[in-house]
Amino acid sequence: MKLASVPITLTQCAKTFRGTRVLEPLDLQIGAGETLVLLGPSGCGKTTTLRMIAGLETPDAGGRIAFGDEDVTALPIEKRQVGMVFQSYALFPNLTVRGNIGYGLKIKRVPAETARQRVDELLAMMRLTAHADKPIDQLSGGQRQRVALARALAVQPRVLLLDEPLTALDARLRDTLRSEMNTLLRELGITTVYVTHDQAEAMELGDRIVVMSAGRIEQIGSPREIYYRPANRTVAQFVGTINRLAGEQRDGMLTTAGGAVPLPSNRARASAAQEFFFRPEDAYLADPASAQLRGSIESTAFLGERTRLTIGGAAPDPLLVDVAGRVELARGTPVGISIERDALIALS
Repeated sequence: MKLASVPITLTQCAKTFRGTRVLEPLDLQIGAGETLVLLGPSGCGKTTTLRMIAGLETPDAGGRIAFGDEDVTALPIEKRQVGMVFQSYALFPNLTVRGNIGYGLKIKRVPAETARQRVDELLAMMRLTAHADKPIDQLSGGQRQRVALARALAVQPRVLLLDEPLTALDARLRDTLRSEMNTLLRELGITTVYVTHDQAEAMELGDRIVVMSAGRIEQIGSPREIYYRPANRTVAQFVGTINRLAGEQRDGMLTTAGGAVPLPSNRARASAAQEFFFRPEDAYLADPASAQLRGSIESTAFLGERTRLTIGGAAPDPLLVDVAGRVELARGTPVGISIERDALIALS
């Protein structure tokens, strides 16, 4: 099943509620068939942006939304050809699985045979065929999520909009469905906008991620760009875990409390920086005699596939270092740390 898709363009779209500006004017282009994730904390403007794309909210005067060459700014949701999945799923308890999936087709008066074939196809795609005639209250959370997604796709939308659809599920099921959804969206090729505050969802599902904060876009980029080349501290501290190294630049080194670290080979952005940042997985334990930094173990957290060490004395702030899961070190053990040279990030 391949669906038609369109590019989306938002131009100077802002939103004010009762005199309070909740979304600053933003410009955003979404490619046809792209999965774009809006990522950020509660209240950052991501759901407001999604609701404007859906037609549930209208941008302030001067804002414009286009699907392809069509200006849809004043068009209501029922005329935009969008499919939407909410956090609550909003399924009809009085209808079966088949009835829920086919509801939009019935409203649009799609011929009965065409509707039946489309519902059957979606039941098979979502692995729900065996549950087709069950009432909704007999389904698991994961099955309900797939029903909601199938219902959104049944009307063959040009755009698919998902507002935190996995939040209500337990962690293990969320991981499984995230992987399934990733595969499904690639197969469908539909333009998708996905709202979440979960970094793992954003990293796995997004072709690009839009990181938002306080009603503004902080950065737009691929998952790798967002993670390894954050635009500023807001992005770096929201996406993943990051360490701070503060010190003084001298002879190509950053000298800090526990030693000195070579500065990145590309220093154009870091010429005047007195602090750098790095991810826990970009440092490794080394012999204290030859390591770049020296400190001692403050605490350890066993996380299954890895152990996260908190190391004090190596820098002004404690550093987090991820090592192989079987490492065991007692509190107070002296350790050395070295950092991959080009893993250091200078941030504004």
